[in-house]
Amino acid sequence: MTADDLKLLIRTIPDFPKPGILFRDVTTLIGDGPGFAAATALLADRARDAGAELIAGIEARGFIFGAAVAARLGLPFVPVRKPGKLPVPVLAIDYALEYGTDTLEVDPGAVPQGARAVLVDDLIATGGTALAAVELLRSAGGSVSQSLFVIDLPDLGGAARLRAAGLAVHALMAFEGH
Repeated sequence: MTADDLKLLIRTIPDFPKPGILFRDVTTLIGDGPGFAAATALLADRARDAGAELIAGIEARGFIFGAAVAARLGLPFVPVRKPGKLPVPVLAIDYALEYGTDTLEVDPGAVPQGARAVLVDDLIATGGTALAAVELLRSAGGSVSQSLFVIDLPDLGGAARLRAAGLAVHALMAFEGH
């Protein structure tokens, strides 16, 4: 399957979560076995080419794609979690959202010093969460220079923000608009 074929598997839901937003729903891609396998394979090829030694995924849909990529490559998977979900002492980072702040956490013992980590998530919008995850993984000792996404929303500028921060960014597909 090509990236164009995969793009046809993404459901668009208008006016969710609020009027004027076109929500790009990856659950229809995940629910298509051959499509999900193809997306995972394409992401895994990029991670392999980047020399990944571990894959990190952002909660929640980044877990789905990231864990599948890690399993395909036989690499460790590191979950970047929402607060209070890990049963060990964590490294945490607060980051700005459009209306407020949020927090991400990681188990620092899951990231070997200097390990080349590739960040995987389902979608890049404004880039705030991805930038926070990269900073958190670097604080844990990882070396992060590559980020992979299923979908990019280029009008929101997230991929450009990541590139400006020195990260390579690759998305399987892009959708214009919000």
